[in-house]
Amino acid sequence: MTTIKFKKRDPFLGNSMSLRVNSTAHVLHAFVNGKHIGNQHAENGNFHYVFEKDVKFKSGRNVISLLSITVGLANYGAFFESKPAGITGPISIIGRNGDETIVKDLSAHKWSYKTGLNGFEHQLFRTESMSKWSVESVPFNRTMTWYKATFKAPLGNNPVVVDLLGLGKGTAWVNGKNIGRYWPAFISSENGCSPKCNYRGAYHAGKCLTNCGEPTQRWYHVPRSFLNAEGDNTLVLFEEMGGNPTLVSFQTTRVGSVCANVYEKNIIELSCDRKPISAIKFASFGNPDGNCGTFERGTCESSNNTVDILTQECVGKEKCSIDVSTEKFGAPDCNGAARRLAVEAIC
Repeated sequence: MTTIKFKKRDPFLGNSMSLRVNSTAHVLHAFVNGKHIGNQHAENGNFHYVFEKDVKFKSGRNVISLLSITVGLANYGAFFESKPAGITGPISIIGRNGDETIVKDLSAHKWSYKTGLNGFEHQLFRTESMSKWSVESVPFNRTMTWYKATFKAPLGNNPVVVDLLGLGKGTAWVNGKNIGRYWPAFISSENGCSPKCNYRGAYHAGKCLTNCGEPTQRWYHVPRSFLNAEGDNTLVLFEEMGGNPTLVSFQTTRVGSVCANVYEKNIIELSCDRKPISAIKFASFGNPDGNCGTFERGTCESSNNTVDILTQECVGKEKCSIDVSTEKFGAPDCNGAARRLAVEAIC
């Protein structure tokens, strides 16, 4: 945060002015005189970008506040410890008057900073928080807003999920327990997905893409142990970018099938969340292709009946563990390639 003063007749106070920030922050929010003027986030792996928004400064004292958000830090690659993440600058005010452009560099200004946000310091997410909440005219699509609501736990024993589609980016708590950060407004590219997947050969980032055109996650698991079976439960949201909290809903889900794809010399574990495994839909030991729901046999496969082996070991049990080995499933000739066991079980 910094301040800048303009005299009443300062020629810099033109009709067209903007704030320009060179940034490597994962998300950047900018405020001028307490008003949010915009935000920007890194896209497609490009963490170096220039944020620029038009702004109206006033004569006298102006306050510029920049909020830098880091979702995570690099932990691999050459010199990963020296990769910047934040506001690197320069930071400038751009004034335009006809054909004339004036740049005022604020990098040398005195800047103050603090970490964290007041809502986190006051722990507004705690159930016993004594802070006052407004219940009238709840704002939608507003940045940096805390929301709070109560709900009843869904009946039954099935797993509970909360659908956060319709929100922007933020963090969610149930009864004071953090269930994760969400960002359903960040949509993946619609291109690159294929109904079939083959991991053989050299790996590259575009191989076996799924959920194109969808957010990374919209459903968040809420453990039953977090919930009060009787009485009210509390949901707290901290929304950073703006969304509609009325679209949030709690639901129960039932696992229809479970899958595993495990390399040789490991242990495979199957579990139907306290329900018995009723059948083995697919099982192959060798080099199977595909993903859960679309598994296919590959070019090499064990001569042993893998489905029968898994059926005997797992069907009727809530969970089972099996050693993936040639002693158990046979030794298919895959021309030296690593052998895998792919399984889809019906719950």
